[in-house]
Amino acid sequence: MYIYELEFKVRDYELDVQGIVNNSVYQNYLEHTRHEFLLSRNVSFADLSKEGIDAVVARIEIAYKNPLRSKDEFVCKLNVKKEGIKYIFNQAIFRKSDNKLCVKAKVTTVVLVHGVLTADFAPFDELVD
Repeated sequence: MYIYELEFKVRDYELDVQGIVNNSVYQNYLEHTRHEFLLSRNVSFADLSKEGIDAVVARIEIAYKNPLRSKDEFVCKLNVKKEGIKYIFNQAIFRKSDNKLCVKAKVTTVVLVHGVLTADFAPFDELVD
């Protein structure tokens, strides 16, 4: 089950020589979706950073299933859960034309408050399903 989704359209400059979206671009899609999700819940990375709070990616696992091509429209979906001190974003990208899974990702993040790892961070704890 996903709790948030964001729609995109592939831009030509995101393609590699094979005419498919470059593997590294998918991380941009995933990150933008996480940021928009947080903003939709009134959590701003910029505001947190000013307070000495940094949510950082500790690990990313990506499985590439079906390629996206020029002008493809797609939707990036996510849910989030907490495991100990980690916040796990499970994300997936689906091509809209046929609803095929293109990417499946597990993004593990942690929160540092003034450089110290923290296990409890209320603004993120409220996001967990």
